[in-house]
Amino acid sequence: MSIWEALAVFAAGIGAGTINVVVGSGTLFTFPVLLATGLPPVTANVSNTLGLVTGNISGAVGYRRELRGQRGRIVRFGLVALVGGLAGAILLLALPSKAFDAIVPALIALALVLVILQPRLARALARRRERNGTAPHADGGIALLLGLLLASAYGGYFGAAQGVMYLSLMGLLLHDDLQRVNALKNVLAAVVNGVAALFFVFAAEVDWTAVALIAVGSTLGAQLGAKVARRLSPTVLRGVIVAVGLVAIVQLLLRD
Repeated sequence: MSIWEALAVFAAGIGAGTINVVVGSGTLFTFPVLLATGLPPVTANVSNTLGLVTGNISGAVGYRRELRGQRGRIVRFGLVALVGGLAGAILLLALPSKAFDAIVPALIALALVLVILQPRLARALARRRERNGTAPHADGGIALLLGLLLASAYGGYFGAAQGVMYLSLMGLLLHDDLQRVNALKNVLAAVVNGVAALFFVFAAEVDWTAVALIAVGSTLGAQLGAKVARRLSPTVLRGVIVAVGLVAIVQLLLRD
């Protein structure tokens, strides 16, 4: 890797760390740059996952204020994310890269629709519960756990727009502030990337130079992202989620 390629990977790591905390999809920055340096797709994907772990952890620490009072959710959702992330990592090495190419853009598009409609859907669900005399499930119920399991499996497999999926699911099914939901998203992303990274260390080829550059860059970027994301209103944050998700769809559709 030349000095200019190394600087490009480091800069992509900063961008990835920043956007991962705000919404997710930092892979949109790093993965294409790693491919441009000549790394094979699977090696680039694996190295990217390892490099982003420290950024995910840094982002979760940056959002620690919003995580207060959510220990039970962190444990329950974290266990689901761990299982899903490991399953996705295994699938990455077991299946051809084209296996999910057709369905992933559709999944992201569905997640974006949920993000856009989330306030309206939440109000409709609240009215329905009021008519039926039922209370919302504090942790989203089995529907959320299943959705997080599938989103985590996708995250362990590739990860672009994983955060969009998390935010759409939790934003709809949890009766909570979007910033607190975003804090949870950062923890789950750290769990998924962490377990996938641990698996890849023993089971896949890794470019450690790329890992180190992305790790340092994403850690720095995550602290910036936490400061930016916390200041965004729910409407603006929702707009950023949609914009990033659309970019992810376009990039995935244009991949060979």
